[in-house]
Amino acid sequence: MLHTVYNALWHLAAPLLRRYLAKRARNHPAYAEHHDERFGKPYTEAVQGAIWIHAVSVGETRAAEPLIRALRQHFPQTPLLLTQMTPTGRATAQTLYPDAQCRYLPYDKKQWAEQFLNDHRPLFGVLMETEIWPNLMHACQARRIPLFLANARLSDRSARAYSRIRSLIRPAMQTLAGCCAQTPADAQRLSDLGANPVRVCGNTKYDITPPTESAHTAARFRQLIGKRRVFLAASTRCRQGDDESALILDAWQQQQFDQDVLLIIVPRHPERFQAAFEHAQKLGLKVQKRSGNSPVLPETQVWIGDSMGEMFAYYQAADAVFVGGSLVDSGCQNIIEPLSCGKAVAFGSSTYNFQAACDSALEARAAVQVNNAAELAALAQSWLNRPETVAGLAANGLALVAAHRGAAHQTADWIAESMAKYT
Repeated sequence: MLHTVYNALWHLAAPLLRRYLAKRARNHPAYAEHHDERFGKPYTEAVQGAIWIHAVSVGETRAAEPLIRALRQHFPQTPLLLTQMTPTGRATAQTLYPDAQCRYLPYDKKQWAEQFLNDHRPLFGVLMETEIWPNLMHACQARRIPLFLANARLSDRSARAYSRIRSLIRPAMQTLAGCCAQTPADAQRLSDLGANPVRVCGNTKYDITPPTESAHTAARFRQLIGKRRVFLAASTRCRQGDDESALILDAWQQQQFDQDVLLIIVPRHPERFQAAFEHAQKLGLKVQKRSGNSPVLPETQVWIGDSMGEMFAYYQAADAVFVGGSLVDSGCQNIIEPLSCGKAVAFGSSTYNFQAACDSALEARAAVQVNNAAELAALAQSWLNRPETVAGLAANGLALVAAHRGAAHQTADWIAESMAKYT
């Protein structure tokens, strides 16, 4: 019954989705590109028989990178198909894998999902993290296309939400050929939802290494910045009217930092770049944009990182880092990346998307948790005045990352082992 309602809602949603994309395109024109891929239009040049990886956006696409390397060792001659749901995710995939076919995954209307699979007929599919699309999953089962959930995580909050629609979700989860969970707690929650078999393989994000070119970009940033002390607020989010960039800027102004301290703010979404810049101006702070590509003036207090694909360079150019999505109710962005760059890390109280990583970082004394923006500004002041404290946190972070590596190979090995049953 619930699946019937689900299908009816997708039928009604089609015109609403088109309007939604048109609205997003006003501020982010890339949403208007490749529009028909999202709505099941036949794909005339579709790659077939590929390893298909679905990674919804940038974070998931980067998390898939070490897994794809490991899978290609098992399937060296197999083509690669990458699907995303966001323009930034698609752009990241195209940059990382110029030899792959990259496209949007259609929304989960039954006919659109079936058209996608009929076009591509992948060898097998891998959904990264928590991508549960019932029609797509059932269509894979009907076509005997093995489908895996990899780097899978499921918070208590999400598990409770899915339990309310168990009759829709449980049959979909039972179609999976395998589920590779990040932690034992994730494995238990996924198993309770119907996934079987489930294996704990760890978090592939610990296997990510900073791209070689990011060091060159970071060196360029330091040339523009000079010898100033730098605190980075990375991937700031806006949630239900609460804008982390604004909260941090308000607190920063009150803290009265020395003139040689520079705050870099990099909003998570491009449409927030200008808002952060204008809020800094409104507060009377001296502000520049990275896109200006000009030296940061001695009197500049805030540098807005209005660029995409350069986050590792921002991490490497900073002395210490705050990871956004955690002062507002967004569950935190990826804390593992700055840890892997050897940086002291701070985050707020909303951590459900990276709960295990945040707990491990706190236990390892590699990170500090704050409750609000005022505490964050005070912590930044303290850290920038005590480089030995920052160095100790950074060293602990590097050790933590090293201890958790290996998830990508464990996941790829299990997928390859499972695929032997289908050949």
